[in-house]
Amino acid sequence: MIKILKYSFYDLMRSRWSYFYLAFYLITTFALLYLSQDLSKVIVSLMNIVVVLTPLIGILLGTMYFYNSREFVELLLAQPVKRVAVFFGQYLGLTLSLSLSLLLGLGVPFVVFGVFGSAQTSDFMMLLIVGVLLTLVFTAIAYLIAAKFENKLKGFGVAIVIWLIMAVLYDGLLLLLMIVFESYPLEQGVLAAVMLNPIDLSRILIMLQLDISALFGYTGAVFDKFFGTSQGMFLALSALVLWVVLPIRWFLKIIRIKDF
Repeated sequence: MIKILKYSFYDLMRSRWSYFYLAFYLITTFALLYLSQDLSKVIVSLMNIVVVLTPLIGILLGTMYFYNSREFVELLLAQPVKRVAVFFGQYLGLTLSLSLSLLLGLGVPFVVFGVFGSAQTSDFMMLLIVGVLLTLVFTAIAYLIAAKFENKLKGFGVAIVIWLIMAVLYDGLLLLLMIVFESYPLEQGVLAAVMLNPIDLSRILIMLQLDISALFGYTGAVFDKFFGTSQGMFLALSALVLWVVLPIRWFLKIIRIKDF
């Protein structure tokens, strides 16, 4: 598995997509820091980019990499190598390369502008943690989709639809339900709904770390009351980790019986 991980990692680090991904975050972060010397404002701006772009790149690149490496995987499976080692090694190599591009793209500009000597160090670290977790989550979902659907077009279609639902439509539907049922106690339901969307969960974690939940009125107060405690933050991070574990377990269950 380690050898496959290394091969996948070096293969992806030579890919132009990794350079584009790294360059985008480097240029964007340097530009925001140059235009605004307020690190908190820059982190808020990057939050809106990270929670949307990182899932999109993870789910699309993960799906594409799985389909494009099909012949290589079939060659490996013809050898006395465990299936779990092959696919898990590829998954770790992919997530490691994407996470490294993200960390360097965000980290280098902030280090240059002295984030570790400021009061925003913990806010910046939360942004990095959330970005890496979103990479792990949506790459795992991408592998699950690609394993489930043989047809590439259908697989890419499902991947884009899932991203659109979680990144765009989910919040609108949740807001609509809150308006329709505003006369009912919805605190528990809203918290449960947030747990079902890793993008919303990540956004709330960063907002609470930045202490800007008050901007969201009553809803922000509910989130702050629950997630603002150490137990709430731990539960939210655990939920994100669970979003990584469950798709991987489902994916491994499929590939154990899949005929390649």
